[in-house]
Amino acid sequence: MPFATLNDPVDLARARAALDAAWNEVRSTVPVGYEEREHIRLAYIVAALVHVAEDEDDLAWRAKERFRQTFNV
Repeated sequence: MPFATLNDPVDLARARAALDAAWNEVRSTVPVGYEEREHIRLAYIVAALVHVAEDEDDLAWRAKERFRQTFNV
């Protein structure tokens, strides 16, 4: 699970909210059949960035940018 390393409840809540926000914006760019894989990949990106982001919005923005830079289907 991507968020298994997040022990702080605040970080976990921020990560979940940022994942939902980011996914809502990038989902339409993901080809049919790749949704689950790319959602999980985005979750790992969020988890990796949670400690460098200023807040939930910043985390979602950073995650979307990283996702788009590395999107390869």
